[in-house]
Amino acid sequence: MSFVPSLRLVRTAAIALLLVSVPLAATPASAATSLAAASSAHVYLLRGVLNIFSLGLDDIAERLRAQGIPVTIANFISWSSLADEAAAEYRSGRTKTIILVGHSSGATALPDMVARLTELGTPVQLAIGLDSVFRTSLNGRVGKYINFYVANGAGTPVAKGGSFQGSLENVNVQDVPGVGHLTIEKNQIMQQTVISAIDAVVFSRGNGIQRSSSQAMVTRRGPRTAAVRN
Repeated sequence: MSFVPSLRLVRTAAIALLLVSVPLAATPASAATSLAAASSAHVYLLRGVLNIFSLGLDDIAERLRAQGIPVTIANFISWSSLADEAAAEYRSGRTKTIILVGHSSGATALPDMVARLTELGTPVQLAIGLDSVFRTSLNGRVGKYINFYVANGAGTPVAKGGSFQGSLENVNVQDVPGVGHLTIEKNQIMQQTVISAIDAVVFSRGNGIQRSSSQAMVTRRGPRTAAVRN
């Protein structure tokens, strides 16, 4: 008698595998090259309300720092001053690669931070939102903006604004095991996905996540958990 797994189990396994299989950047030619690339990047992590619901960002920060990547972690209300700080670092030449990550209200603030940095003439290579709690639109310029959201919870897609330039991808992760609004940034699959995307930009100086992950989700998952490329 053959064993036929449930459709939901197959779907859950597929989405988990697709998330963790985000391609990593090629290995740098030397340790010196790797260190230089890491030290010239800066990742800004924005927490949600009260600094008590986004503690998984601390784990991401620790793992990035272990690779030599400078990290600033702060509450989302600091997004404007952080944008000014990032722009000053970019103008000085100390920072060449700027990456933004936000959870909950921190994800909601990301479009404002992207727009502010664009006004300041500062490029953002990658921005990753983790379950923004309000519907937002994205203006300004960013190499790649990825919005991971939980469609059956608090999360919503991000829309393109009229002045947006770059790549926007909305990815519904409601079927990733253990993922909800208060756990998305703590979930190991999601943490690895975020770190892999950051590494791809920092060490390849490329444009972030390659197409395979979300495109495959569209093909295998159908509209319920599809990634939407804009």
